[in-house]
Amino acid sequence: MASVEVSLKEMMAGIEGAMGAAVVDYTSGMALGTLGGSKTLDLTVAAAGNTDVIRAKVRTMEQLGLKGQIEDILITLDSQYHLIRLITGRDGNGLFLYLVLDKARSNLAMARHQLKRVEAQIEI
Repeated sequence: MASVEVSLKEMMAGIEGAMGAAVVDYTSGMALGTLGGSKTLDLTVAAAGNTDVIRAKVRTMEQLGLKGQIEDILITLDSQYHLIRLITGRDGNGLFLYLVLDKARSNLAMARHQLKRVEAQIEI
């Protein structure tokens, strides 16, 4: 099992093209930890904004009567991928991993696979 700090380091070092990573509580919108980012990529602002994305999707699923669980959400920009992966398991309810990738330097399929591995090992 890995702590938030270790998980953030694994996301940044172990995923090609990673620009920023966060572990976020989507009940409050607060980041439990961040690593990376830049002046133009404020991970605490992104954490709060992506909380709204998750809440909207959950609300829509309820309105549609969809019973499945969200695994991840992908937002594609012209030069970046933004991956949101909900943490499942006994300790992860209400939390998500957030990863920003440089589109030109990353492999989306591999990043999703590695993010799933990080999600399985995190302990809050």
